[in-house]
Amino acid sequence: MPEVMKTLFLNPPSYEGFDGGAGARYQARREIKSFWYPTWLAQPAAMVPGSRLIDAPPEGLTVDQVAPLAKDYELAVLHTSTPSFANDAKFAAHLKEVNPKIMVGMVGAHVGVLPLQSMNAAPAVDWVAVGEFDYICADIAARKPLKDVGGVAYRESGRVTFTPPRPTIENMDDLPFVVDVYKRDLKIENYFIGYLQHPYVSLYTGRGCRSKCTFCLWPQTLGGHRYRVRSADNVAAEMALAKKYFPQVREFFFDDDTFTDDLPRAEEIARRLGKLGLNWSCNAKANVPRKTLEIMKDNGLRLLLVGYETGDEQILINIKKGVRLDIAREFSRNAKDLGIVIHGTFILGLPGETPATIQKTIKFACDIEPETIQVSLAAPYPGTELYRQAQEQGWLQIQAGELVDTHGIQTAAMNYPGLDSTVIFNSVEEFYRKFYFRPRKMFSLFGGMLRDPEVMKRRLREGVEFFKFLHERKATAREMAQSAAVSASGTGG
Repeated sequence: MPEVMKTLFLNPPSYEGFDGGAGARYQARREIKSFWYPTWLAQPAAMVPGSRLIDAPPEGLTVDQVAPLAKDYELAVLHTSTPSFANDAKFAAHLKEVNPKIMVGMVGAHVGVLPLQSMNAAPAVDWVAVGEFDYICADIAARKPLKDVGGVAYRESGRVTFTPPRPTIENMDDLPFVVDVYKRDLKIENYFIGYLQHPYVSLYTGRGCRSKCTFCLWPQTLGGHRYRVRSADNVAAEMALAKKYFPQVREFFFDDDTFTDDLPRAEEIARRLGKLGLNWSCNAKANVPRKTLEIMKDNGLRLLLVGYETGDEQILINIKKGVRLDIAREFSRNAKDLGIVIHGTFILGLPGETPATIQKTIKFACDIEPETIQVSLAAPYPGTELYRQAQEQGWLQIQAGELVDTHGIQTAAMNYPGLDSTVIFNSVEEFYRKFYFRPRKMFSLFGGMLRDPEVMKRRLREGVEFFKFLHERKATAREMAQSAAVSASGTGG
């Protein structure tokens, strides 16, 4: 049997502070220093003996530091995203300059949805994965001819050729643990998420989401709408190993799209985690019943990340969220009553948005009072229903690759009749200020800082980063306004 190719898995260098890697749900610079784990790359890396995973952005590595490594490898697998693709294509070319013999592949939702366009735009790339790419990477690293590897687009005689689709992975327990790769290749102290205790570790217990949210990238591209899960035994075994590997970790996070999609399973895993004595958090929908919340809380749950998205009932219907506001309010009351911390996420600029609905959403957030919030701009990623709607309705005012500006900051990608993109963009800062700069919220945050010196130190750092971020957003707002003025004058002429 031929020797496995010496393989390098890479999250390429990018904008300073840019979290666009193989774990980020939307790719952009955050309000404060934030990096998700490159779990989507760690999974295939765990399947290729002798491989190495380099996550350049959290390491602060530059192109000049990473590219020379190409001379020591036969295969480089790059994770890419819509906002970072152009830079990643240039980086692939740089790898080929260093080592003309290296094979370069790209994985991720962007190339999976736009394989032909991606291959044409990145001539240094030899193949891209279409769909889940774990076994694709393992097969190619094992020197299987590209023509025999299911689910790839590759170059043959100067043309892009496609192989038959690869079946969806059904037995998730067959996949090896990612924590082995984390321990081998990553420095966990480099990973920060503002609402999670530091240091933290995140991983998946399943793929797919039963919800049909029109804007959500992973279920519509890589994960699918069936929740394919690992067994409770398998999850517990990896968590026991993680506890052993990383005794310094203060919190574990389960980054499944919706960990609470299968309530009996969520309860069973919670009980296993309780026996391990772990402090943990997860993604949840705003409809988890109180009974399940009680079981999770009793077994170590600290925080739920909840995508509320909007405070307008019609927008919830428009985006197929599958949750009513009254249910979300009841869920929030129950969580608060049980002492479960909520990090609420909201999106401005979804279909149906108006100046009035933006204010409704801000009021809704203040009413349900999550501990912390994240406010994003609606991002129409290729492969999502939102992207198709935006194209059909003429809402898109940018190219897909322009979802972030030259600094990695999210831009408002869509215009609606009666709601200009600059208004949507500026409303993000208004949302943050109205939510956080209330006496009750400020008193609550200061109280937490006074009770814990580590929280004090961290919140002061994050405060500086947050105000710096808001200052940089003003420059982005000016650029957007100038671009809109130029576009309007061109239309008028």
